[in-house]
Amino acid sequence: MNARPRSEKAEARAEAQRKRILDAAQHCFIEHGFHGASMAAIAETAQMSAGLIYRYFESKSAIILAIVEEQLVLLRADIGRNTCPDFAVIMTNEYGRSYRPEGRGMNAALLLEISAEATRDPQIAAALDDYDTTVRDALHDWLTRAREAGGHALADDAARRRALMLQCLIEGLKLRETREPGLDRALLFAALQDVVPRLLDAELR
Repeated sequence: MNARPRSEKAEARAEAQRKRILDAAQHCFIEHGFHGASMAAIAETAQMSAGLIYRYFESKSAIILAIVEEQLVLLRADIGRNTCPDFAVIMTNEYGRSYRPEGRGMNAALLLEISAEATRDPQIAAALDDYDTTVRDALHDWLTRAREAGGHALADDAARRRALMLQCLIEGLKLRETREPGLDRALLFAALQDVVPRLLDAELR
């Protein structure tokens, strides 16, 4: 009779352990780089044995794949919100946050590590392709959505072009974070205000 509650408790514990490993791995990858971070270092950071980590992930590449999938889960949750956020405000507020391990969204330094590893690992390359496609499709969906549904009512072709440019802008800011995390936020916001409203303008051809 108590088998199901015990099973649910075990699943919750396993998920907590998995999350702990992923958080530790991200810290290690950011601090030491993908190749410089050993499974032993990840185990030490997670305060568990390397053997236990191998029960969840067979390799560092498997951990990277899980990190990318975790980001996709967060992204899909954001996509589901029918809101019309001020993109310039969001990008200004988020600038620098993802440079810290505890920030929401793909950490800037970690993204560079994963991108470099994707040139050597086809599985990671495929996972990043899926991530890129999901991001661009989400932006396209938001741009074409009716204004009353939180979108910008752009035509399909225009939305595809603007989605690409927004994606380039987002990724460019992540690269900038790694080099200039202390960038003046007022300057950043003013610069974004020069660009973002044009990308969201349905009247702009």
